[in-house]
Amino acid sequence: MTMVAEAESIDRIVETFEFLDDWDARYQYLIELGENLPPMPEVLKTEENWVKPCMSTVHVAAQLDHRQSGLIVFQGDCDTAIIKGVLAVLIDLLSYRSLEEIRNMDVDSLFKRLRLEEHLSPNRHVGIYAIVDKMVERATTLVNGQ
Repeated sequence: MTMVAEAESIDRIVETFEFLDDWDARYQYLIELGENLPPMPEVLKTEENWVKPCMSTVHVAAQLDHRQSGLIVFQGDCDTAIIKGVLAVLIDLLSYRSLEEIRNMDVDSLFKRLRLEEHLSPNRHVGIYAIVDKMVERATTLVNGQ
């Protein structure tokens, strides 16, 4: 993926959020995204897929895309509505990309442009970055065959 394609993906997410009038509407949108996240099989809710630094119970798993060689697809689940919505955004942003693309994705740009840190507690903000770190770690482990 090129930097242009990455920027377009982030732009698409930001434009959707900017379309919504206020943070109540944005929170509701995040909740809806989380509700639409496909269920994560219980067998994938393992210790190695658990995002421990997150206040919520979050699991993230990576799998190779069986249709396109070298691309990674994520699954995840969370026990809180807002963070599950953020997880859904991250899964959308980082899935169907190579390990290199995932590692190089500028999620800071996304979070800054969405102004998440202004609207989530500092602990939640730390947890969101922990989710990103776990996604990179799971993708790395998958690709390296560990």
